[in-house]
Amino acid sequence: MSLPKVFSNPVYDGCFADPFVWEHEGVYYAVGTGFEEGEGTIKDADRVIPILRSKDLQHWESLGKALVPPPETLGGSYWAPEVATSGGKFWMYYAAGQGGHRMRAAVSDKPEGPYVDVGKPMVEFPKVPFSIDGHAFQDDDGQWYFFMAVDFLDTEGGNRVGTSIVVHKLDAMHRLVGPPVTVLRARYDWQLYQHKFEKHGGVWEWHTIEGPFVRKRNGKYYCMYSGGCYLNDTYGVDFVVADSVMGPYRDTGSANGARMLHSIPDKVIGPGHHSVVTDPNTGQDYAVYHAWDKAMTKRQMWIDPLIWTPEGPRVERFYRK
Repeated sequence: MSLPKVFSNPVYDGCFADPFVWEHEGVYYAVGTGFEEGEGTIKDADRVIPILRSKDLQHWESLGKALVPPPETLGGSYWAPEVATSGGKFWMYYAAGQGGHRMRAAVSDKPEGPYVDVGKPMVEFPKVPFSIDGHAFQDDDGQWYFFMAVDFLDTEGGNRVGTSIVVHKLDAMHRLVGPPVTVLRARYDWQLYQHKFEKHGGVWEWHTIEGPFVRKRNGKYYCMYSGGCYLNDTYGVDFVVADSVMGPYRDTGSANGARMLHSIPDKVIGPGHHSVVTDPNTGQDYAVYHAWDKAMTKRQMWIDPLIWTPEGPRVERFYRK
């Protein structure tokens, strides 16, 4: 089935933040942060994390909830799921908790689930007190890597206090190997999350970059990320580039604001936390992201073609030629 050249956005009416879409045997699946998952109001649920299905990326049907929550009390919120396929299994990565979120992994034999937690967090607490937005990337040699967002409290080298992105090697799809390597730190004004933000026992000018998604193209590794505050129109998506999956990554061009996705007055509010899905028939890439409705009551799933320019990836709707 051919995909639309232009999508009627939002492509799904319900609350569906942090959307991740993948294709399996000609069918597209999407997981995201639902309203209850995002608000942290879930208690004693049999399943969490909404999952959708589509044949054309435009029309989506709900399959209910995908994840069987782990037995321990985590605080009721489940954020930003992603799914990777390996060895005939489907691996879901998600952050769970309340304040002190930690990355976890779950596995299923089917894309629609149910996904069952592996029984142990992927990160050590309190060594890593906060970790979100896990993203698994497989390089050409078959090795998997795991990108995620964690907190930094130092300001060395002009970096800002706040949430930023690291990468580990990944073993058995749910174990992190070795110490983390920093991919990038928040450094620019547009990445401000909140003035006087209380966290980790202090009050900070908190900056945030999160939601990593990696693509390799023409021998270069592009780590796309969201920055700013997801609650308002400062949120957007930019990218850094490296010659190796573990870096070092270069953020040339990022100082002036988000280049891939950014708010457009009266049209798009706070677009971000995207994934990329490829049409297997044409090779066309599509950016799947969330944006606020006009009343700013829910974040909804939008989709637009992703193009690769000499300056890097761009989403057509936002491309400043």
